[in-house]
This record gives sequence, structure tokens and C-alpha cells, in this order.
Amino acid sequence: RALFAEYAAELADPEQRRLYEEEVTALERERGVEVRFVHPAAGYVLRTSQAGSRRCYLNVCSNPHVGAPQARAEVGGHRWALPYSLAPGREELGRGGRRRLVYDVVFHPAALRLAARSPRFRRLLSDTALEAVERHCAVQLDRANATVLRGIKYKGVPQAPVIRTPLPGGPPPPPADGDSPLPPF
Repeated sequence: RALFAEYAAELADPEQRRLYEEEVTALERERGVEVRFVHPAAGYVLRTSQAGSRRCYLNVCSNPHVGAPQARAEVGGHRWALPYSLAPGREELGRGGRRRLVYDVVFHPAALRLAARSPRFRRLLSDTALEAVERHCAVQLDRANATVLRGIKYKGVPQAPVIRTPLPGGPPPPPADGDSPLPPF
């Protein structure tokens, strides 16, 4: 128990997390890839269901590493470009030991500021988050009953996904013969 408690304390230590991220960044740079950790800042939570039966939560978060929203004027209004980062879904335990699915959809902080001021923009941001999860995770979400949870800014334990971009002039990709001990990009 003491070893497990020590391990849990080490995982929760921000200094250890920073060292881990620095080591991963250095290793990936050697492989010719730039790595940026996307630490999601809480925004708001959408509650819905997946496949009509499993409870599902979408954390609409922000991080400055994600591109800023851009509007282009068109006849009858504006067309918005809303870049986002989507972390893979994860299962977490809720109250009473019930399992729930949690997805993090990360936008630029300016997008969440606009959503706080305009209900129409918040609906656009929520629809974009629902569409992103459906498209990239190949799931069917109940859009008709998706609701914003009041007073809750984030569900679950925050995890920092990674954005990888190839460095110019980096080493060539490893051969596809499967002999590499490192996982593929």
C-alpha cells in the first residue's frame, strides 16, 4: 500500500508531470516530430447518450494551442471556421460505480468567450463538438436530448492529449517493415 500511495503521489505531482512532458518532447524531437501537450481548460459540459443507452459527456474545453475561430462574411450571415482538437473517448466511473463515456473537445479560448456571450454561438460550438465526436469516434449521439449541465465546467479527470507535427528536415520515417520498437506516428 505504501508503494502504491507513493506512486499515486508521484503521478499527481506537477513537477513530475512537467519532467515527463519534457522527456517525451525530447524523444519525439529526436524522431523528427514536434510535440505539444494540450492541457484542456474547463469550459462547459454537454450531457447526452451514445447509441440511445450509454450516458455520455462532452467536455467543451479550451487551449491556446488550438487555432482561433475565424468568421468569413457571406450572403445572409457569416461562415465560421472552428478548429478543434479531439481526445479519444475514455471510460470513467461515476456515482454508484456506473461507467460513463467522456470526450474532450478542445477549442481556442476565444471560441469559449464568444459562446459565453452569445447563445447562438454556444449552440454552434455544441453542434460542432457533437459532430466531431460522431465523425471521428464513429459513434451515434443523441443530439435531440443533448443538454448543457449548469454549474459543471468539466467531467472526469483532465488528461493532456498531444499534437504532433513533423519538423522540417527531420529524419525520414522508419521503414514499414514492423521492426521499429517505437510506435508509429
